[in-house]
Amino acid sequence: MVFSTPIFMFYFLALTLLVYYVTPRRGRNLVLLISSLFFYWWGERVYVAIMFLSTAIDYTHGLLVERCKAKGNDRGAKLAVASSIVFNLALLCFFKYWDFIAGSLQSIGLTFIPVLGIHLPIGISFYTFQTMSYTIDVYRGDARAQRSILNFGTFVTLFPQLIAGPIIKYKDLGDQINERTCSTEKFASGVQILMVGLAKKLLIANNVGMLWDTYKAMAPGELTVAGAWLGVLAFTFQIYFDFSGYSDMAVGLGRMLGFEFLPNFNYPYISRSITEFWRRWHISLSTWFREYLYIPLGGNRCSKPRWMLNLLIVWAATGIWHGASWNFLLWGLYFFALLMVEKFFLLKPLERAPALAGHVYTMFFVMVSWAIFGLENFGQLAAYLKVMFGLGGVPLADLSFFYHLISYLPILCVAAAASTPLGRAAYRSMGKKTQYAACALLVAAGLVICTAYLVDGTYNPFLYSNF
Repeated sequence: MVFSTPIFMFYFLALTLLVYYVTPRRGRNLVLLISSLFFYWWGERVYVAIMFLSTAIDYTHGLLVERCKAKGNDRGAKLAVASSIVFNLALLCFFKYWDFIAGSLQSIGLTFIPVLGIHLPIGISFYTFQTMSYTIDVYRGDARAQRSILNFGTFVTLFPQLIAGPIIKYKDLGDQINERTCSTEKFASGVQILMVGLAKKLLIANNVGMLWDTYKAMAPGELTVAGAWLGVLAFTFQIYFDFSGYSDMAVGLGRMLGFEFLPNFNYPYISRSITEFWRRWHISLSTWFREYLYIPLGGNRCSKPRWMLNLLIVWAATGIWHGASWNFLLWGLYFFALLMVEKFFLLKPLERAPALAGHVYTMFFVMVSWAIFGLENFGQLAAYLKVMFGLGGVPLADLSFFYHLISYLPILCVAAAASTPLGRAAYRSMGKKTQYAACALLVAAGLVICTAYLVDGTYNPFLYSNF
C-alpha cells in the first residue's frame, strides 16, 4: 500500500505532530480527524466514503439509543442497537466475505451468486468492531452518547490504530476523546514505545519472515521434518513481532498525542496453557468477543451444552474474523477443541506440572496453529502438516535445513529472548539514572538502525493489515 511506505509515514507523522501541538486544544480533534481521513484516503481513495458512512450511521444510532433510553423506551433502544449491529456486520460481510461465499458456492456448482472481485478495505475488521461497541456501550450505560460528530469521527478514524488495531472500545476511549493531557513525559515514553514497536517489526519480524517465506514456497518433496518446524518457528516469531510491533507503535503514537491505549499483548509465548495464551495474545480481540458476543450469548451462566455452544460460536467467529478462508475457520475451531480439552481435563494437571512442561506443551500446539493460520490452501496445509509430523517417509533433515538454521540462528535467539520479559526485568532492576541513560542510548541506536533498514530494505506491510 502506497500510504504505508516508510517515506510517507515519516513525513505524515512529523507534519501531524507539528500541526497538532501548535493547534489550541479545542482544535486538536479536528487536526486528528483531517489527518486520519487523509491517511486513509491516501491508500484507499474512494473507500474513505465507507468510513464516512460508518461514522454517520453509528453517530446517529448512538444518539437514538440514548434518546430512547431517556424516554424509557427500551424496545426502541434495542432496535436502534440491533440496526447498528446489522449495518456494521452487513458492511463487513459484503466486503470481506461476499467473494469467499460466492467462490465456495461456485466450487460445488452453485452459480447464483457472482464473484465481484471486491477489494477489502484496509482496517475494516477493526473499525467496524469499534463502532459496534459504541452503540452497545451507550445502551448498557457504560458510556454517554457523543454529541459532537467531530469527536466521534476522531474516535472512528484515529490513525495510530486504524490499520491493524488494537480494537479500542468506546467506553475505554470516550473520555479521552473529549479531554486528554499531553506532557513532555508522556510524549517521551510514547517515543520509546514507538521505537520498540518499530524495532520489533523491522529488525525481527521482517528478518525471520524471510525464513518462513523460504519454507512456505518449498514443494512438499523439498521439505524435511526439521525444516518444516524451523519454518513454522520463524512464522511463530514473525506474526508475534509483526502484530505486537504494530500494537506497540499504536500505543506509542497514541501516547505522543495524549491518549492511553490498553496493551494488546502480554508476552504470550511464556504461557503454560492455551487458556493462558489467549489471555495474553491479541487481548483487545478476545476481550471484545467476550464482552460483546460470549456474555450476551449467556457466557457460562447456562447449561453445560449451551456453554459449549457459546464457546463454539465465539471461536468460529474469532477464526473467520481473521480472513475469508476456510483455514481461518479451522484455526478458530482448533483452539476451541484445545480449550475444551483443557477445561475438562488438562488445566489442573498443567497447574501442577513443572513450568517447562507447560511451556513446551503450549508452544507445540501454538506452533501447529500457526501452520494452519499461515497456509490458506488446504492441499498445501495438509502436505506441510504431514511433513511436520514425519508422515510418509519424509527425511528428518538435510543440508538446506542446517544452512538455514546456522544463517538465522542469531536472529532466532534474539526473537526467543525478546519474547520473554527478561529485558523488562533487567530494565526495572536499574537505577533511575541508568534507566534514563539506557533509554536514550537504545532509542538513538534503534532510530539509526531502523532508519538504515528502511532506506536499504524493501517495503514490507504489516501482516494484520490484511485482516
